[in-house]
Amino acid sequence: QVQLVESGGGLVQAGGSLRLTCAASGRTFSSYAMGWFRQAPGKEREFAAAMSWSAGSTYYADSVKGRFTISRDNAKNTVYLQMNSLKPEDTAVYYCAARTSRFVSGRGAEYAYWGQGTQVTVSS
Repeated sequence: QVQLVESGGGLVQAGGSLRLTCAASGRTFSSYAMGWFRQAPGKEREFAAAMSWSAGSTYYADSVKGRFTISRDNAKNTVYLQMNSLKPEDTAVYYCAARTSRFVSGRGAEYAYWGQGTQVTVSS
């Protein structure tokens, strides 16, 4: 069992930056691929970024590529999402998720564990 807790969301102006943090419990964290997803009001949840268990592979949605960076610290059971050059369309609740596989995926259905989400609001 893995529990995930996100933090770091908030209100930021367009062009600004935020870093989201996901703290995980569970001894098997280091063997799981991790992902970040987001859901804007009235829209379906969408994939943002993912990283393999060893941090050797990353995968980004086209909408965030070049602006967002996912990273992890397995010693601290933590995964991060650095978000730069934020746009109003990045406004959403951001969720951290864990996949019981070592390899990345952009499909939410392949992630078994989810955090409660953290709100990111980007003003224009």
